[in-house]
Amino acid sequence: MSANASGPGFMQRLAEGPVICAEGYLFELERRGFLQAGAFVPIVVLENPDAVRQLHVEFARAGSDIIEAFTYYGHREKLRLIGMEEVLEPLNRQALQIAKDVADETGTLLAANICNTNIFEADDPETHAKVRAIFDEQLAWAAEFSPDLVIAETFSFTGEAMIAVEACKVLGVPMVVTMAVHAHPTSMDGVDLNETCRMLEGAGADVVGVNCIRGPDSMLPLLQGIRDAVSCPVAALPVPYRTTDAMPTFQSLRDPGCHCIPDDRPFPVALDPFTCNRYELAEFAKAAYAMGVNYLGVCCGAGPHHIRAVAEALGRRPEASRFSPDMSKHAFFGTDAAVPEGYKKRASLL
Repeated sequence: MSANASGPGFMQRLAEGPVICAEGYLFELERRGFLQAGAFVPIVVLENPDAVRQLHVEFARAGSDIIEAFTYYGHREKLRLIGMEEVLEPLNRQALQIAKDVADETGTLLAANICNTNIFEADDPETHAKVRAIFDEQLAWAAEFSPDLVIAETFSFTGEAMIAVEACKVLGVPMVVTMAVHAHPTSMDGVDLNETCRMLEGAGADVVGVNCIRGPDSMLPLLQGIRDAVSCPVAALPVPYRTTDAMPTFQSLRDPGCHCIPDDRPFPVALDPFTCNRYELAEFAKAAYAMGVNYLGVCCGAGPHHIRAVAEALGRRPEASRFSPDMSKHAFFGTDAAVPEGYKKRASLL
């Protein structure tokens, strides 16, 4: 059964220790050949539901406490862009059902999900109404599946995030609201990140913070300010890419070592040379948790090995830890007595 029926609820788990959430479904399913980069609309939910289910299972095995329904970019505006508005309701219902089934089987928390709409304009009230309508219809379907929490994520505009908070209240469950921080720590409607988080908490968000866009090195410096600004739990879910002060977002990364990338922009499908290894994500998780950030995960680009690294860094040993690296019996680098001495001596030749 899901945690909603048989175990500690979301806020209780947060009170007892860190909670891990695996995000990043768009990039991982694109890499596996089930989703098209660009519009990034999750038609895979309808066309290849087993692929979505499998990824949910893998993330749960790796240590994710939350199964997030794959409705990110599954909203009316995104489907309008590709001429498929007629599948809006079946896509959302299918995504929720898949996630609920896996949450029930694994004892994890079920999360409903809404996200940035890419139509919000701060000075255009008509777009505000359209955004609210997009959220309302997705949340109405989500309510039928009794989620343990709702995640409202990847907002570039403070105003849009505030609309999301109001919309999410209809579910009557805890809400996590995260901002996407671009080149500067202000939202696209000009509000300082720390002030945005204070506003979101004041409006009713139970957890506030940041997700996506920035990698560990350019996200970590933002966290202490958020932690100091709010009294609620804080969330941090970076992308697993080596962003820097000079290139703080994965959209801004450039690869001088490759001259065949369209538009000379590695984002979104040529980011491989910038990928963080699992140890870097583990170090991020430990550093963020030491600051008092206790809702942690990895966003676009995450693989199950990244989530396992976060879980192990926080003292967990999830099911997938059975297969965590152990080089002691490697044919050349192994230290075990069973490894032939002659091969150990040849390690320097490799």
